[in-house]
Amino acid sequence: MHILTPQIGMTNVIAPVIVSGIFITLTSLFKEPTRQQFSALMIAGAGFVYFGGGFRFWEVGYGVFFLWLAFRSLTDYRFVGVGWMLHVGWDILHHLYGRPILPFIPLSSLGCAICDTGIAAWYFLGAPSIWRRTAVLQTTAPSQ
Repeated sequence: MHILTPQIGMTNVIAPVIVSGIFITLTSLFKEPTRQQFSALMIAGAGFVYFGGGFRFWEVGYGVFFLWLAFRSLTDYRFVGVGWMLHVGWDILHHLYGRPILPFIPLSSLGCAICDTGIAAWYFLGAPSIWRRTAVLQTTAPSQ
């Protein structure tokens, strides 16, 4: 029996990068502490998206650990970044195992790993608002 492996194309790489950019852009609209609270909720949810994804009791332990990460994320963005990177690892394991996050899209876990890497990097930078940075650049730009 031969298992068909989907080809990875540029769309499978570019689309997740765009999605991470959209996530960062929209999450940047939240003011603190709402941004950090929202981020903690997202990490709690990320721990359970693969629940029933084929790794049996490991899925439960993983989810419970993510609840602890979410709690710690309420006071430190580094824990959000760690959570997203752990989720990247889980994405890759599910991709290799053949149980993607969206069963009807075979490369969805791979795309999720790419997307989550960009999101994690933003959280490791302290989740700065891209809107505030843009406003600062506009006010410090030399006049013509």
